[in-house]
Amino acid sequence: MKPETLFMPACVNANLSAVSKKQLLQEMADMAVACGACGSSKIKARDVVAAVMERERLGSTGFGDGVAIPHARMQGIENIRAVFARLETPLDYDAIDDRPVDLVVLLLAPENAGAEHLRALAQVSRLLHREEMRAKLRQAPNAESLHVLLTEKRTVDAA
Repeated sequence: MKPETLFMPACVNANLSAVSKKQLLQEMADMAVACGACGSSKIKARDVVAAVMERERLGSTGFGDGVAIPHARMQGIENIRAVFARLETPLDYDAIDDRPVDLVVLLLAPENAGAEHLRALAQVSRLLHREEMRAKLRQAPNAESLHVLLTEKRTVDAA
């Protein structure tokens, strides 16, 4: 999946404010509906929150280094889309390293997109696993700069 189709410009927030994991997921879901990440379907933010919380019950999607990638496959979603937020203040997310989270990607996929969903999840994970990328995302001045960072073409290092 190409980053420019995964991350739409309207689905990037440079200064999201949330004081709890639940509020963060609600804000991200509201953003997903408003920016078109849910497509033209009648999916409501509460449906997104419910699907993501169901996934969170299996284990936290906070994978460390201040990053969380909550995700869900949902009926009615047309294409795999991501919503990105940099938090104004890091918050507790029950991450595997017990550190607060400040970079969050909400990944939504069609219900039947098993392998494609996993590929998109791996792609986002690889991107945010890089220390230099996390630093750039934390220093970017605005949402437009964040979008450029998230969608820029990257060269693959050969082993």
